[in-house]
Amino acid sequence: MVDRNAGRPGEVTLVTDGACSGNPGPGGWGALLRYGGRERELSGAERHTTNNRMELMAVIQGLEALKRPCPVRIVTDSQYVMKGVTEWLAGWKRNGWRTASKAPVKNEDLWRRLDAALAPHDARWTWVRGHAGHPDNERVDALARAAVQGDRSMG
Repeated sequence: MVDRNAGRPGEVTLVTDGACSGNPGPGGWGALLRYGGRERELSGAERHTTNNRMELMAVIQGLEALKRPCPVRIVTDSQYVMKGVTEWLAGWKRNGWRTASKAPVKNEDLWRRLDAALAPHDARWTWVRGHAGHPDNERVDALARAAVQGDRSMG
């Protein structure tokens, strides 16, 4: 059994997921913040969006909910978000928000917002396979899907 709370002293765990019904279509995001024995769930929805935007929004909202700089372990099933931050972001910024092929970066607005939200924190990233029985990933997936359904019920 893995200790889910093991980490650096003072570390917050942020588990995130996004969901979209159609791509594009109605979407939702879910985030779980854990520190010590305390947990906080966050979620939200947009009427017309993409899965990638919801994956980004989950991390952004989780980070923006933190009240002070701290070490954060971000757990995601999104290769797009994780590689975006750990492999591509520095190059995009260096290239004026252009990809290696000189195309504009998709979702630049959210990448900029995520970059700013990460700045005060010491983040480390953990990727988990989605829909593979990881309890926290399943939990945030359910939050994201519920947010989509809740948004639809509002008419």
